[in-house]
Parts: sequence; C-alpha cells; structure tokens
Amino acid sequence: MKRHFSMLRDFHLADWFTLANAFCGTGAIFAAMRFLQDGGASDKGVNDLLIGMALIPLAFVFDAVDGRVARWRKSASTLGRELDSLADVISFGVAPAALAYACGLQGGWDWIVLSYFVGCGVSRLARYNVTAEQLSGDEGKVKYFEGTPIPTSLALVIVLAVAASQGAIGENVWFGMVQLGPWQFHPLVLMFAISGSLMISKTLHIPKP
Repeated sequence: MKRHFSMLRDFHLADWFTLANAFCGTGAIFAAMRFLQDGGASDKGVNDLLIGMALIPLAFVFDAVDGRVARWRKSASTLGRELDSLADVISFGVAPAALAYACGLQGGWDWIVLSYFVGCGVSRLARYNVTAEQLSGDEGKVKYFEGTPIPTSLALVIVLAVAASQGAIGENVWFGMVQLGPWQFHPLVLMFAISGSLMISKTLHIPKP
C-alpha cells in the first residue's frame, strides 16, 4: 500500500495548492455538465452554474499561492511546473470553454472557436515550459510572459457569470445568434477567439510578477 502512494510523498506543499487548482477546475466542468443535464431552466440550475463559475476565481487564488509557496519553501521543481501547467489547462482552458458551452455557445462555429481557445491555452503553456530557461535572466527568474497568461481567462468567466446572473444565457445570450451556412454562430464567442489569440502572441510581452 505504501508503494502505491510513494508519488504523493514526493509532492511539495506548493504541489497540493496546484492540485486544489485542478480540483476547482474539474468542479466547474461538472457544474456545467449538471446544468445541461438538468435542462438549466430552474433557478437551482442557474445557481449550480454560478457555483461552478465561482470555482474559477478560487482556482486563480490557488494558482497564485502555489508559486509563492514554492518560492518561499525554495521547492520549485520540474514536476511542480508540469503539474501547474496541467492544472491550468483544466481550470483556465477546458473549464471556461465548458461553462461557455453551458451558457448557450453551442453552435458549430462556437465549437470551433472554443476548441481553438483551448488549443491556444495548451500551446501557450507548452511554449512557456520549453522557453522558460531562455527567458530567464541572470537571476534565473522569468521576467516576462510572451502572450497573455492562461489564467487571464478568468475575465471571460466573469463576463459569463454576469450574463448568467441576468438570465442572458441560452436563447437570451448577449448579441444573439447568426446562422452562417450550416452552423450557428454566437458573436459572444469571439471573446474566446481574442483571448486565445493573445495567449499565443509572441510580440506581446507582459512583465511577470
């Protein structure tokens, strides 16, 4: 039995905060699924969706804390960096896309845009992991991000939360729906296209705190 949990013993304190980040993102995805399963018509369904959205800011807090804890404990590791990236993909990539789908961005073109957004997030994290050493200065610390960090998708979730609280989801989603060829397109999904494009930008440099 001890051998089965040997990997958990290798985790540092910061890694547990990273896992809490992933836990929140997974919970948000489940909330979106439950909302769709229940039909989303009742106030309880909307409340479940809002609870799921509230987990993303909590994931953001855990994401910020794990880095500070790692620096405080001087326990930064390759495992921790990879774990952080995987957790961020869940909480700030897949979860916002799932919440957007639950809110009514369900047209064929919406699927493509939301998938593009997730793909940009994955690519952004992979590029950061590969180039982190190249971007670090003499102090061994990365001084800036190339492109916006994936946790900035929190802003998208806040927009969705405001819409959900006002009943502007489903057929009432902001900016309505347009039929483009065989598929539906909701203009609101363009904020995901913009966010994804900013994440993979190589010309946009953002100072890293």
